[in-house]
Amino acid sequence: MELAHSLLLNEEALAQITEAKRPVFIFEWLRFLDKVLVAANKTDVKEKQKKLVEQLTGLISSSPGPPTRKLLAKNLAALYSIGDTYTVFQTLDKCNDIIRSKDDTAAYLPTKLAAVACVGAFYEKMGRMLGSAFPETVNNLLKSLKSAESQGRSEILMSLQKVLTGLGGAAASSHRDIYKNARSLLTDRSMAVRCAVAKCLLELQNEAVFMWTAELENIATLCFKALENSNYGVRVAVSKLLGTVMATALMPKQATVMRQNVKRATFDEVLELMATGFLRGGSGFLKSGGEMLKVGGSVNREVRVGVTQAYVVFVTTLGGQWLERSFATFLSHVLDLVSHPRATQTHVDAVYSRRCVSFILRATVGSLLGEKAQIAAAKEICQAIGKQMKAVEAVVNDTSSENKSGAADIAASQHVMVCALQELGSLVQSLNATASPLIQEASIGLLEIVTSVLLHPSMAARLAAAWCLRCVAVALPFQVTPFLDRCAERLNNLKTSPEAVSGYSFAMAALLGGVHQCPLGIPHAKGKMVVSIAEDLLRTAAQNSRLSLQRTQAGWLLLGALMTLGPSVVRYHLPKMLLLWRNVFPRSLKELEAEKARGDSFTWQVTLEGRAGALCAMRSFVAHCPELLTEDAIRKLMTPIECAMTMMSHIPSVIKAHGAHLKASAAMVRLRLYDILALLPPKTYEGSFNALLRELVAEFTLTDNSANTTTSLLRSLCHYDDSVLLGSWLQETDHKSIEDQLQPNSASGSGALEHDPSSIYLRIPAGEAVPGPLPLGVSVIDASVALFGVVFPHVSYKHRLQMLDHFAECVKQAKGVRQQAVQLNIFTAVLSALKGLAENKSTLGPEEVRKSALTLVMGALDNPNPILRCAAGEALGRMAQVVGEASFIARMAQYSFDKLKSARDVVSRTGHSLALGCLHRYVGGIGSGQHLKTSVSILLALAQDGTSPEVQTWSLHSLALIVDSSGPMYRGYVEPTLSLVLTLLLTVPPSHTEVHQCLGRCLGAIITTVGPELQGNAATISTIRSSCLVGCAITQDHSDSLVQAAAISCLQQLHMFAPRHVNLSSLVPSLCVSPFVPGVSHRGDIHCRHQGVNITDTGLEGLLFGMLDRETDRKLCSDIHDTLGHMLSSLAVEKLSHWLMLCKDVLAASSDMSTATLLSSGKDEESEKKDEMDDDTMFTTLGEEDKSKPFVAPRWATRVFAADCLCRIINLCENADQAHFDLAMARSAKLRNPKNDLLVLHLSDLIRMAFMAATDHSNQLRMAGLQALEDIIKKFASVPEPEFPGHVILEQYQANVGAALRPAFSQDTPSDIIAKACQVCSTWIGSGVVSDLNDLRRVHNLLVSSLDKVQAGKGSSSQLYRESATTMEKLAVLKAWAEVYVVAMNIKKEAESKPKRAIKNPDDDDDDYGTMDELPPDSLITLVQPELPTLSRLWLAALRDYALLTLPAEFSSQLPPDGGAFYTPETIDTARLHYRNSWAPILHAVALWLNSTGFTCPEATEAAAVSGGQKRSPAVTLNPVPGAMASAKPLPEVNRDRMHLILGVSIQFLCAPRPEEPVDHVTACLQALHTLLGSPYARVHIAEDQLIGVELLSVLHRLLLTWNPPSIQLLVTGVVQQIVRAAQDHLQEKRSTLNEEDMEKESCPTLGEGGDSGGLIPGKSLVFSTMELLMFILVRHMPHLSTKMSDSPSHMATKTRLSEESARLVAATVAILSDLPSLCSPAGCMTILPTILFLIARILKDTAIKSADNQVPPPVSAALQGIKSIVTLPMAKTEETQKQWTALIRSTLACILEYSQPDDSTPAPDEVSTLTAIALFLWSASTEIIGVQSLQNGCMNRFKSALNSCDPWVQAKCYQLLLSVFQHSNRALSTPYIHSLAPLVVEKLKAVERNRPASNTELLAVQEGIKVLETLVALGEEQNRVQLLALLVPTLISYLLDENSFASASSVSKDLHEFALQNLMHIGPLYPHAFKTVMGAAPELKVRLETAVRASQASKAKAAARQPAPATHSAPTIKLKTSFF
Repeated sequence: MELAHSLLLNEEALAQITEAKRPVFIFEWLRFLDKVLVAANKTDVKEKQKKLVEQLTGLISSSPGPPTRKLLAKNLAALYSIGDTYTVFQTLDKCNDIIRSKDDTAAYLPTKLAAVACVGAFYEKMGRMLGSAFPETVNNLLKSLKSAESQGRSEILMSLQKVLTGLGGAAASSHRDIYKNARSLLTDRSMAVRCAVAKCLLELQNEAVFMWTAELENIATLCFKALENSNYGVRVAVSKLLGTVMATALMPKQATVMRQNVKRATFDEVLELMATGFLRGGSGFLKSGGEMLKVGGSVNREVRVGVTQAYVVFVTTLGGQWLERSFATFLSHVLDLVSHPRATQTHVDAVYSRRCVSFILRATVGSLLGEKAQIAAAKEICQAIGKQMKAVEAVVNDTSSENKSGAADIAASQHVMVCALQELGSLVQSLNATASPLIQEASIGLLEIVTSVLLHPSMAARLAAAWCLRCVAVALPFQVTPFLDRCAERLNNLKTSPEAVSGYSFAMAALLGGVHQCPLGIPHAKGKMVVSIAEDLLRTAAQNSRLSLQRTQAGWLLLGALMTLGPSVVRYHLPKMLLLWRNVFPRSLKELEAEKARGDSFTWQVTLEGRAGALCAMRSFVAHCPELLTEDAIRKLMTPIECAMTMMSHIPSVIKAHGAHLKASAAMVRLRLYDILALLPPKTYEGSFNALLRELVAEFTLTDNSANTTTSLLRSLCHYDDSVLLGSWLQETDHKSIEDQLQPNSASGSGALEHDPSSIYLRIPAGEAVPGPLPLGVSVIDASVALFGVVFPHVSYKHRLQMLDHFAECVKQAKGVRQQAVQLNIFTAVLSALKGLAENKSTLGPEEVRKSALTLVMGALDNPNPILRCAAGEALGRMAQVVGEASFIARMAQYSFDKLKSARDVVSRTGHSLALGCLHRYVGGIGSGQHLKTSVSILLALAQDGTSPEVQTWSLHSLALIVDSSGPMYRGYVEPTLSLVLTLLLTVPPSHTEVHQCLGRCLGAIITTVGPELQGNAATISTIRSSCLVGCAITQDHSDSLVQAAAISCLQQLHMFAPRHVNLSSLVPSLCVSPFVPGVSHRGDIHCRHQGVNITDTGLEGLLFGMLDRETDRKLCSDIHDTLGHMLSSLAVEKLSHWLMLCKDVLAASSDMSTATLLSSGKDEESEKKDEMDDDTMFTTLGEEDKSKPFVAPRWATRVFAADCLCRIINLCENADQAHFDLAMARSAKLRNPKNDLLVLHLSDLIRMAFMAATDHSNQLRMAGLQALEDIIKKFASVPEPEFPGHVILEQYQANVGAALRPAFSQDTPSDIIAKACQVCSTWIGSGVVSDLNDLRRVHNLLVSSLDKVQAGKGSSSQLYRESATTMEKLAVLKAWAEVYVVAMNIKKEAESKPKRAIKNPDDDDDDYGTMDELPPDSLITLVQPELPTLSRLWLAALRDYALLTLPAEFSSQLPPDGGAFYTPETIDTARLHYRNSWAPILHAVALWLNSTGFTCPEATEAAAVSGGQKRSPAVTLNPVPGAMASAKPLPEVNRDRMHLILGVSIQFLCAPRPEEPVDHVTACLQALHTLLGSPYARVHIAEDQLIGVELLSVLHRLLLTWNPPSIQLLVTGVVQQIVRAAQDHLQEKRSTLNEEDMEKESCPTLGEGGDSGGLIPGKSLVFSTMELLMFILVRHMPHLSTKMSDSPSHMATKTRLSEESARLVAATVAILSDLPSLCSPAGCMTILPTILFLIARILKDTAIKSADNQVPPPVSAALQGIKSIVTLPMAKTEETQKQWTALIRSTLACILEYSQPDDSTPAPDEVSTLTAIALFLWSASTEIIGVQSLQNGCMNRFKSALNSCDPWVQAKCYQLLLSVFQHSNRALSTPYIHSLAPLVVEKLKAVERNRPASNTELLAVQEGIKVLETLVALGEEQNRVQLLALLVPTLISYLLDENSFASASSVSKDLHEFALQNLMHIGPLYPHAFKTVMGAAPELKVRLETAVRASQASKAKAAARQPAPATHSAPTIKLKTSFF
């Protein structure tokens, strides 16, 4: 293929390849040329132009295929427009000659078409340059149009369209000719030609004025005719033409009007014309009967659907502003359509017309109008409804005149009502909370108007009104409860009007059904109210025959609706319900029999309706309350159900006796019965299978049904992918809701509420806006088919056989149309059954069953009806799946092979080729491998059958299935398949879109099969790859959007497997354009974008945001959300300001100005800036509206999405780079590179967006805004402000945050928003940002006001939502307070721990700015303090509730019957969740409070502390228990209860925190325990009962096993330490009391764990539990401590340095370990000490590693501390323990000595730590323990090596430690060390004279050494002193410098000199006698000393200023001095 990439066609290469590959080669060259011509250098092109033109024109006559001719024409035109144009007329003539040619053979056709294409391309590209030649060209084209066949006709029309485009107004002379010739082709039999004509005429109407003036009516008639018998593509094209022409007629384009003065059509004329199409269809009135078979004389449905689409095009073309202005007229016109008798001749027709009108309204009002205009439209609709209703009431009340027309008026008005109410409902629902003005403005009175329709005489209108109310309720949830109450009240008042009973019960049912969409629900009591109303209706039904039917229906409807509230409500009414259900049906068979004889037709009707209603309510119960379906409940339900099944058999006789009008009621009973049985497990009714199956089979084989009703389920049971064979891809388009009317099955698309009132309360099926149950006849069959599928797998083989044989018999008996219907139903049932078998994993049965099934299926593979063939193929595949035997599969495959080899007719070829595909699909590659070769060869042959596109489609579809299911086994057939696919792509005419779709599918499947191999470089692979790319290019260029979607998914696959070879950038422009081709299925595109997102330019995201406002389709919107989400995550961080601006623009377009006024309350200059900004945006948007697409201001849902995007951007930035949250870093990054874009620089925008969202009308948006605000506060709270040190950058936004929170606390805010706002408040107060006391007060006051609400107790406020909403709100308030209190206490604690800083502040801040508005540290706690008495009581109450609610189910009897402080028993399940969210901070706060008051506050005073009279009462209403009885409880008992409560809650939680639990809960819980155990009372409590401690420890151990973060481990160690300390204190106290008592007694009982024996019992021993837990932590951080771990193969031997967190943890654990021995008796100590000492020694070894800065790591200091505390333990040393003790201490010391041996493999040990450890032993242990020779030598060696160390720091430390050893009080211990080490010391110090110190550290070492010598002198006896001084004094004098060298010496040297001199001056007077002796003995010393003293005195003045006192030369000065260098 690379050879094809040259500017000129490589003719040698072309000649060498095979004939078959040439077209591909040429196409590839043309593709290359297409890319290259645009980019090439003009001169290069001109040079080669001649040759190129030759080659290209040569190709015209080489009969190129469709894609090739398109590219060829494009390239030729491009070549002329880039290069010279002088030969263009020759080429044009050549083409014209070819077109004129008389050769009509099929072989010559491609050449002709290519010439036609070239002519079109020339004119399109060069337009008026070719103006002179155009009349001839046009005539030529029109001439050949007359004689051409269909492909030629469409190609010529497309060329004409291009000629018109290129020439514009210049072609006026030919306009009429083109119009005349094209016009007649609008009714061409080829659909492709009709589409082409429509497009051509659409182009023509741009310039040809006559089309929308004189010819307007003719065009309309033509379009109507063109719509007859059209397909979807034609309807889209023709409706576009019709709509556009009509729009142009009404509002012509300026330019054309100027040219000729035209009479414009009026609005009425245009609408009148459109209406004729809608109402009469195209064929005039006087058509012969033959045409009118479809329901006598009615409108042609295709025409109606087409005209409907044209209406939408018409309005869309005129635009949103036009619609806004003329909405009233348009609405009345559209509503008149549906009230016209011709539109509603039959019921189904009426439903269809309503659907069309609804579609027109939804597609225009829903997407073209902004929110304000929609509100205005809703007002108009309200008025229209009101007007209709007045007319209806007039007729109803006018009983006098016997006007017949009145009844007709009412009948017509019902349809108007339905359309208007549905649109009103949809509008309100889409406006959501923004619709509140509609409800609140009395002038509109929406509710009054809608409720008035509930009394309409027609049921359809009443249901529509109820539905509309449901929409309002879902949009504005605060209306649900008042609505329900109002309906209940009206029902009560108007009990005697049948319409009222029916209408208001519909409304109540609808409202109840909508509750599940309102997250806050409704009060529990409403359930009781509904039950009592329903009971009342059912009880009184029999009293008044005029009302009995309505009352019965209403009662059951309400009960059915009640069930949707779910188990929490229904649980309370279940016994009553079961009773009601039982009473509707006769109790026994005898009663059933007796019943038959009684009653008249009316009572039977009421009875049947009642039973249907009861079954319907049962079904609702089973569907919505599965939790309540216990064995017992099912058993009770089965009684009435079984009775109903028996009753079914009696009904025919009843109908015979009382008349056929009972049939409908009987059918309804059957429908309800089937419905409920399908939901119950079949085991429950297996006894009744026989009777039931008889009914079901009779139902769908139409045994007792004269109508040929077909089921609607077949489509859904066939495989989704097979839709390409059936054209049901229509269902994926915008027109689905109206196109459904044209589907072949019965009543398709005629769903309407009145067919099944119960759907008013059920969940709406996905993808529908309004529930539309199908007519009863179809629904019953559907239900029977579905139930058959459920039951079939549980039936015996014998019965299966009988049924299958019966099916075959039924098909044979029926004839003609009826046979088709019966067959369709039977097949659907069989498919349903096979699907059921597969789901149950059961088999079909023995041979005879299979045979019978096979006969049935195989017979249908040759059925002329494609959907039956499709179903048969599917059934065959499923049979193979459930039989699962190779021989059976082989037999089926062979049968199809034989058929395909012999058959020639389309029908059997298509059916059997699909059969092969389905076999492979369901059995998979392995199971059908042996047939693969035959299948593929047959299908490849069939796919080449160019005579029948249908055969090609089916065979290619099957081929794709086989490729998909065979996987790698198909690899051998890839090349032939691929070459066939390419050949077909290059030859099949594009009008056969189905073939192209299947080709695209095959291509995708092949790419997947080859998979990652596509990356390879082998020749075969690169051929495959380039073939795939060519295939993608062809499909991508196809006009059909589904083919394009297939191409895009192929490209994605290719890109995934071979990214280097695919360039996706070409995709984006096409993706940007395609979604706006109206009506074309653009799901595919959006879906493709999903993955194609990494390839975008700025426009795409803005475009998608715009689409969100125009699209009404939910699925599509969610796809767009996903796509934007993907784009956001890959692009937002790089293009930050772009995305933030996008979100800001969307959010700023608030639907009204209320937010703008709020905004200006900010700081002044800012508000000015904001106003400017607003003005700008205002003007730009106005400008845009005139120019561009209909601009719709972003709707609330889009704004919510934008706010969510904002939160996502913040999170993405957090993961990307720290600089996003650091102003200083961000500014420097911006300076380095201005392109750097960091989040913190946009903070003001972020705050502003969050503010706009949080203060909006829409509740969802407020929620999202508060969430964003919380995120911003959390992320930016700690970001410092670089210009003002000590301040944070959020401080300047305090006012904004306060203002954003304030509206959330208003009176009528829903609970969920208040809860969120409380959360934000506490985050804000706790963030520490607020520095202004006033701002803090404002936010604090919001919380105080909400606290008052909480205290109001339970039943005080008027309830709008369910009780748990109140629970949520109250708990949120308490949680917020708890969080604030926790923060306040922490601040207070910090302030107490560092009191100095506050005083120092003014001095060290030279800027006095810092001190001005710092809050005093206790200000927060002073704000919380006054509320604490109330809060603590409420907190404890909430914790008590939580504790009760977390009890396992078996303790449910312990729950208080009337609920807790904040929840009611009915809403327990939802309340649990709210408690689960808020208990942790509350627990922490309670612990802090108890700790601070020290458990001194009894409950009674808590209650009394709530000051004032008005607050006293709530204490009682809150929870009666504490108020009344608590006063009696003594304080210790109260405290014990509190302790148990807190420990219980904590232990219960920590036992098993759910993994999704937030980390803060765990930390809060641990901190609470830690705080609690800080108080003395709690310590005593936990120490007294040791088991509590052990339990707590084991729970903490479990926690550590599951939770990893080090922060949690640290908290755990903190709690463990508290527990150990508590135990220590307790033991200490016990010991001291014992000591007092036992002073006189000799024997003393051993206290502490381990007793006398030393045994620790696991599970009872605190020490053991602690060690277990600590060991776990240590091993987690230092795995080599455990031999198990270190010996395991997975353990790596490398020891890395511990991280800082791990080091802190290890230190904490060591500290606790060393505390443990103090809890044990001596014997116990001996048990645990070996372990503890081993661990400490090992840790010392592993962590004492030399570091550069000589820092001591925390574990080391902890280990040393531990050694000290263990070695100094006061042991009651008996003989036995003494021995053990000695051995232990010795071995520990030996260990440490051994560990500190330097060895090459480990990092250098830190000698200082080792020496310190040794010194600790030497200080603390007695000589007899450590005085052993070997240990002594070891210790001395350590000291020696340290003294010889080259590191002065080690020397210095060593001297310090030696000093302490030498000074040891026990002379016996220190003497050997002095003897051994003193000579070395002296030697080292003598050496200093030759090697003076060069650094401060070295100086320090010398100073420390001298100190040691001085100490030795001091320790020495008087008689030895002279010798000792003789060592010391000369050494010191040797440090002195003479005068000459003093000046030049370094500062360190000078310091040494000074130090020596000072010391000598100090020693002289101390030991005068000895000093003299020494000095006398050595005169030269004396001289040096005297010189130095003189020099010193001479510079005394200077020296005094400079020299510090000698005392300061202690170790710490090193810190200061080193820092200078």
